[in-house]
Amino acid sequence: MKLHSVRAAVRNSAVTLALLACALPAAAQWTGKGEAGLAIASGNSDTKTANAKVTVGKKVDNWEHSAGLAGLYVRNDGDTTAKRWAAFLQTHYNLGGGNTFVFGGTRYEKDRFSGFDHQGVIDAGVGHKFFDNDTTRLSGQVGVGYKFWETLGTPNDKDSGVVGTAGLDFSHQLTETTSVTNKLGVEVASNNNFLQNELGFAVKVSDRIALSLGYAVRHNTDPPAGFKKTDTLSTVNLVYEVK
Repeated sequence: MKLHSVRAAVRNSAVTLALLACALPAAAQWTGKGEAGLAIASGNSDTKTANAKVTVGKKVDNWEHSAGLAGLYVRNDGDTTAKRWAAFLQTHYNLGGGNTFVFGGTRYEKDRFSGFDHQGVIDAGVGHKFFDNDTTRLSGQVGVGYKFWETLGTPNDKDSGVVGTAGLDFSHQLTETTSVTNKLGVEVASNNNFLQNELGFAVKVSDRIALSLGYAVRHNTDPPAGFKKTDTLSTVNLVYEVK
């Protein structure tokens, strides 16, 4: 991928959310944010890194909908060392208008550098909002679903099966301009367990724009041969929020 293509991909991902949200009617009550970062190093090493993420949400009575798309690209000294994109979609229904909800959702990712050509999950379950106010939000959920994946090899190995899922979603407003978030997701299958944790700090520079620092950990208990169990990713992104 050429440098101008990386720049274009990051720029387009960062503004897509704002353009789509502006096109929606006000009554739709869509909210969301887009974030993107780009790093380029030259000299003793030639490194190009780009990442972008777009998330949107909507609340209608007892229904809550959320969706997102994320991408990562790393090229080091002429060799591509990371290339991943992922998407998710989830719908909640708040029981009796309270803090307990049922959900259904799906997640899909393609990342050949993890040893898996692709992975996908479809699940449903129940969750609870332990805190839900302007300062602190904490919710947890557990579910069961169906997971399918394909590992790299000759030939590629396809498999699928039942999976148990769990998640925690936390956010806290530390000050008027500073917030911390943490999102944990777990998938437990018969032959491989997957964990992903995303920690982030954001500092607002205006009502809609913020600078964010992120640290993500991804862990597979039984990855394909020749691949490490744990991947980490640190990011510095510019965030644009749609309210």
